[in-house]
Amino acid sequence: MHKPATPSALPWYRQRWPWLLMLGPMVVVVAGISTAVLAVKTEDTLVNDDYYKRGKEINIELTRDNAAARLKMGAQVMFGDGGRNVRIMLQSPVEAAPAKLRLWMLHPTLSQRDQEVELNKTGEGFYSGTMQLPTAAHWFVRLEDLSGRWRLQSEWRPNEDNVVALSSQPTLSTASQ
Repeated sequence: MHKPATPSALPWYRQRWPWLLMLGPMVVVVAGISTAVLAVKTEDTLVNDDYYKRGKEINIELTRDNAAARLKMGAQVMFGDGGRNVRIMLQSPVEAAPAKLRLWMLHPTLSQRDQEVELNKTGEGFYSGTMQLPTAAHWFVRLEDLSGRWRLQSEWRPNEDNVVALSSQPTLSTASQ
């Protein structure tokens, strides 16, 4: 004869297996809610709203790179006192060195950390200035004349060296034109 199944001694909510099976979906729900909260509360600084305008600006900037290449320009940027003091040695065999230069320190992702400093000529081809550079492991360094005709740029990693070399190389997109 067939016996009816005996019910378990404990109800389902007192057993560990249902809770263990529900743990995965509960973790996913909590992670989804926290991701949604972060997406709503934080601002995305990496996205540019006006792509067309930014594209035209890039083309203008490329002509400045090519102008520096035509002038055979180069520079050595030396940082001292933890990035406070800046000295630049500008090599420009074609054009006379201007009285002032502008140095940009651009953070790769946070534009509010970007810094601009105006450098004064201290000798033939030498410039100096001071700034308060926030700590970061990576910077883009841009040197340009005040009239915006040419620019030199490179990357700098402060942990590796206190000197960065800026060289002028024509860009591929406009060098062939």
